[in-house]
Amino acid sequence: FAGLADVSIAEDIPVEGEITVPVGAHSPDEDYSTLDEPVRETIMRDLKAVGKKFVHVLYPKKSSALLRDWDLWGPLVLCVSLALMLQGGAADSKEDGGPQFAEVFVIIWFGAVVITLNSKLLGGTISFFQSLCVLGYCVLPLVVAMLVCRLVLLAGAGTASFLVRLLVVAAMFGWSTLASTAFLADSQPPNRKALVVYPIFLFYFVISWMILTFTPQ
Repeated sequence: FAGLADVSIAEDIPVEGEITVPVGAHSPDEDYSTLDEPVRETIMRDLKAVGKKFVHVLYPKKSSALLRDWDLWGPLVLCVSLALMLQGGAADSKEDGGPQFAEVFVIIWFGAVVITLNSKLLGGTISFFQSLCVLGYCVLPLVVAMLVCRLVLLAGAGTASFLVRLLVVAAMFGWSTLASTAFLADSQPPNRKALVVYPIFLFYFVISWMILTFTPQ
C-alpha cells in the first residue's frame, strides 16, 4: 500500500450516491404508550380482555386465545372467590376461617402447578404460565356451581337439595374438564394425551368434591 499515499482526489470530482438513511413514515401511534394513557382506559382494557377469556371458557372450543394472550388476573379472582365461598359461615362463628381459605387457595394453585409440570415433562409445547392461565380460567364453571349450591342450601338441606347440587356440580365438573382439554389438546403429543388429561380430571374432581361436600356452619 505504499503507492496509495501519493494518490489524491480532486476536489471538483462529484461524489455519487446518497448518505441519508431512509426513514419510514412516522405514525402518531408510534409515540403512543400505555404509560401515557389514563388509568381508567388501562383498567377497562384489561377487564375486557378478562371478560373475553371468560366467554371462551363458557363456549369452549379449540382456540389459542387463552394461550396467546395469557394472564393470571382471572384465575386469581376465581380462586379467591371460590375460597371465600368455601369458607362457609366461619365469619359468624368463633373461628376465623383462615385455614379453610388457605387450604383451598393452596390446593388450586399447587394442583395447577403440578399439572403444568406433568405436561412439560411429557413433551408439551405449552409454556408454564399459559397452562396456569388455562387451568385457572377453566375453574369458572365450578365457581358458578359453588354459587348455585350456596343458593340451594339456603332453601334447606335434604335429599332433594343434595340431588340438585350433585347434578349441578357434575355438569360443571364436566364443563371445566372439557374446556381445559379443548384448549390444551393441540399442545400435547398425540400418544400422551391420556397421561395429560388424567391429572386434569383429578384436579377438577377434587375441587368438585369440596364444593359438593360443603355445608355451611
